[in-house]
Amino acid sequence: MLDLTLLPAYLVAVTLVTVAPGPDAAYIVAVAVERGPRAGLLSATGMALGMVVHVTAAALGLAVLLKSTPLALTALELAGGLYLGLLAVKTLRTARKPLVHATATPPGRDVLRRAVVTNLLNPKTVLFFAAFLPRFTNPDRGALWLQLVTLGLIFLAMGLIWDSTIGLCAGRLGQGLLHGPTAATAVNIAAGLTFATLAGLLLKDVVTAL
Repeated sequence: MLDLTLLPAYLVAVTLVTVAPGPDAAYIVAVAVERGPRAGLLSATGMALGMVVHVTAAALGLAVLLKSTPLALTALELAGGLYLGLLAVKTLRTARKPLVHATATPPGRDVLRRAVVTNLLNPKTVLFFAAFLPRFTNPDRGALWLQLVTLGLIFLAMGLIWDSTIGLCAGRLGQGLLHGPTAATAVNIAAGLTFATLAGLLLKDVVTAL
């Protein structure tokens, strides 16, 4: 059972972390603006599915173990940077195609899969779970793994609500912008550059760690 005296502070902390701009939110906005509200919701759902893995890893102690292994974190950052770089290339290539292709919505499972992979390859999420959740557990309140799972699920639920909100808003904004080939191309270029920036930030961390 959770220590209820720590819960208010945890909720405040989670709220601040959730609404703060970050790679996951930037990814959702980029996809939603490019593909519409449905893609925004699917991306938010994908992020939540990725968080399930992070919660499980934290409960099993894998997040703390990964945090203590610099090489593993560097490898994760490299994989994440390369994956986002690939998405950037694909999106920028799409911007060069005719409007009918540029605005075609990819299969929902592809949007969902990309969001899951993006979340899983975000090393900052791993570090967050390793350093953050244990601070709000109390050994006197029962099994630590159960407390970690409960805290993680609270974080997941709040994140899903926020991500879905920005996905819907960004998707509707994108639909308003997509009037004509010039606007569609501009949106695709903006999305591609967003992915490229996120990839660059992760690869910069890799270079710094070497």
